[in-house]
Amino acid sequence: MSAEIINLRKARKERDRAAKEKQAEENRAKFGRTKAERRRAEAEQDIAHCRLDAHRRGEDDDDSGPAAS
Repeated sequence: MSAEIINLRKARKERDRAAKEKQAEENRAKFGRTKAERRRAEAEQDIAHCRLDAHRRGEDDDDSGPAAS
C-alpha cells in the first residue's frame, strides 16, 4: 500500500514543458500560415463583416420614429 514516489522538481519541469508545447502549438496555428492563407482568412472575415453590416438595423435608417415629427 505504498504510494508511488515522485520527484516534484521533475513533475514541475514536465508540467512547464507541456505548457510551453501547448503555447508553441497555438503560435504555429496563429503565425505559421502562408501569405495566401492569411489573405484568404482576411477576405472571409471581411465578407462575414459585410454580411453582418448589411443586415444591421440602424437608428438613422428609421424615419418613422417620434424624432421625425
